[in-house]
Amino acid sequence: MTDRDESKPRGRQRRRLTATVTDLGVVRQRALLVGVYFRQGASAEAERSLDELGLLTTSAGADPVEFELVKRDAPDSAYFIGTGKAEELAAVVRAYDIDVVVFDNALTPAQQRNLQKKFEVDVVDREALILDIFAQHASSRAGSLQVELALLRYNLPRLRGKGIELSRQQGGIGAKRGPGETKLETDRRRIASRISRLESELTDLKRIRQTQSKSRRRNEMPVASLVGYTNAGKSTLLNLLTDAHVLAEDQLFSTLDSTIRRYTLPDGRAILLSDTVGFVRRLPHHLVEAFRSTLDEVVGASLLLHLVDASDSEPEEQITAVREVLTQIGAGSIPELLVFNKADEADPVVLARLGNLHPDGVVISALQGEGIDDLAEAIGSHLKEHLATVRLEIPYSRADLVAAAHRQGEVLAEKHDEHGSVLEVRLASGRLEPFRQFVVG
Repeated sequence: MTDRDESKPRGRQRRRLTATVTDLGVVRQRALLVGVYFRQGASAEAERSLDELGLLTTSAGADPVEFELVKRDAPDSAYFIGTGKAEELAAVVRAYDIDVVVFDNALTPAQQRNLQKKFEVDVVDREALILDIFAQHASSRAGSLQVELALLRYNLPRLRGKGIELSRQQGGIGAKRGPGETKLETDRRRIASRISRLESELTDLKRIRQTQSKSRRRNEMPVASLVGYTNAGKSTLLNLLTDAHVLAEDQLFSTLDSTIRRYTLPDGRAILLSDTVGFVRRLPHHLVEAFRSTLDEVVGASLLLHLVDASDSEPEEQITAVREVLTQIGAGSIPELLVFNKADEADPVVLARLGNLHPDGVVISALQGEGIDDLAEAIGSHLKEHLATVRLEIPYSRADLVAAAHRQGEVLAEKHDEHGSVLEVRLASGRLEPFRQFVVG
């Protein structure tokens, strides 16, 4: 197998001669993974992304047995990879008894249909793969609703002919499973109606969560939210600090639903630790939107504990990917403490480089319990340093800022006069900017 524009094989072939059988006796699918890049010099980045796709595919319940990295000048409108390459990969599908072809890129509905006809097996893109994993792992009511919403949004533009069956009848990637899904007739009007109902129910759940957050702020309980690349060790750390008994597996997206536990700092102050879904490169837009109500736990935090897998070969790429999502959900300005986890597995050279680049970061091993005292002290210091109490005089014409103060901070006192609202608010210093012109005293 070779790249289209390169004369030498890339050596990315991995072939397993027998299918893997799970403990449940289900034969796992055999997957061909395809990555496409369009810029000169982007092959290394595309190859790392394809490696991650392999981990995602394994998490979804299939075995990657073949990899193909393709260089093109532009996507082909019909087959994405071009007719010739599609014919070549169709032969690979037949030769290696492939069950599903997974693309690391987004496919249009037409490209997906054409490739499925050409390969005569299921074809899914990166977004559909992650949706499938989320569908398998969502357990709470909110998580199930969010997955179903994302699935419907993904499938809506793919309706054609008699439509797409949305209820899961069999296993395997691409079967569009969704916890809590009902069997729907897949006409656009009914799906749009279902989407509207899901959005309404999630709005209600979000309102309940915001009420709980306000209660925590009234009780002067700062929230430190665990964020990071999926599989960085967030659940392991939460379990270590709070005995939370959250599922922690060496698998991408093993937990999706937010968990909040009380934690006491060395100085005796109580805070809340919040854990939620991990991020990956190019987290699909549908998922960010669908999980926005869960991610509000992150947006409302006083401090972000950004866990980084220090044993990864490219930890800086993980940091960038997480920060992009944080900015997308409106959490980019919240104070951040970098926590380099898995120090027991990390290359000392990588750890030294991370220490030089991020001198304020903390190095730990959540699995071994190393560095936890340093982490606790750093959390306490950051919360003291980054919380500010300010007095605001906000005119009635800016009622949106009064609502934002309640949402983003802890309102200690509030009164109203002929000019507007006067508030005393405690909030993270990184959130001060929108209120700065109204600060008095």
